Amino acid sequence: MELRQLRYFVRVVERGSMSRAALDLDVVQSALSQQITRLEGELATRLLHRTPRGVAPTEAGLAFFREAQLTLRHAEQAVRAAQQARLSGTVTVGLAPTTSGVLGLPLMQAMRARYPDVRLHMVESMSGHLTDMLHARQLDLAVLFDTRLHQAQQSGTGRRWQVLPLLEEDLFLICARGGPGARRLPETITVAELGDEPLILPTGPHGLRSTLDTAFARDRVAPHVVLEVDSLAMVMAAVDAGLGSTLQPWAAMGRYPDAAQRFQCARLTDAPARRVNLLCSLSEDELSPAALAARVVVADCVRTLVGAGQWFGTTLIENAPAITIRDTSMT
Repeated sequence: MELRQLRYFVRVVERGSMSRAALDLDVVQSALSQQITRLEGELATRLLHRTPRGVAPTEAGLAFFREAQLTLRHAEQAVRAAQQARLSGTVTVGLAPTTSGVLGLPLMQAMRARYPDVRLHMVESMSGHLTDMLHARQLDLAVLFDTRLHQAQQSGTGRRWQVLPLLEEDLFLICARGGPGARRLPETITVAELGDEPLILPTGPHGLRSTLDTAFARDRVAPHVVLEVDSLAMVMAAVDAGLGSTLQPWAAMGRYPDAAQRFQCARLTDAPARRVNLLCSLSEDELSPAALAARVVVADCVRTLVGAGQWFGTTLIENAPAITIRDTSMT
């Protein structure tokens, strides 16, 4: 027996007519009649009989009508109780500037749609700063890139965090398209070819720099770093002004509508020169229900963006389990 059948039966009795009830319910009369017949079959008794003016409940039908009304009222109360007890609270999410340029707005929209009573606090900062904030319990979760954190996650050591690998990003050598000394970049380039490239990079504590340092060390390349800047906006402004090149994921250009006219890029083909995005959070027993829900929404948004081709140069890490890592400093 379904609530739909109860609603149909109650409306038929209230209207005294199959045709009028069908109009009210916006269903075809044959479908309505079929559901009533099925209900009578389940109860093994006649609930309605025809009259010159339409239909009327039998004695059994009248008794069933009263109980059906009560059941429907209880169902409505249950729905209202669930709606009034919607998930609420506050959750703080940290994103690096490159990530927030792609993920930030879709995440805010998804949280508003799914959990309108949850207050979302978004923090945009460099990956190293976000790591420190997560250590200090100033964030509930963050998307981080530190290769040491990834290694700790794989080996089962490190802070007692939940770490879920989300995706890998290709890295690109990005430089200004025009200006003094501008040249045409090839489509791809290797780390070994970057020895003389004037680079503008973030400093060591940040996830991208640790990824690049690993790649440079593997190929025994001493990078020619002309500027160290811990701000994506300033890095890209310096590149746009022709002060040097940078190594970043495609998302670094995401806030420039005219990126194709301003910049040119060459994809790094070396396997270690890719950035792993890790969804890191406090352990599950420390997270509020709102934070647990937000963690699911972050992962869903990432899959949606990559699947729709809106996050260029990325590969999802499929079926990666969330792993708890334990106390060792990552900074």
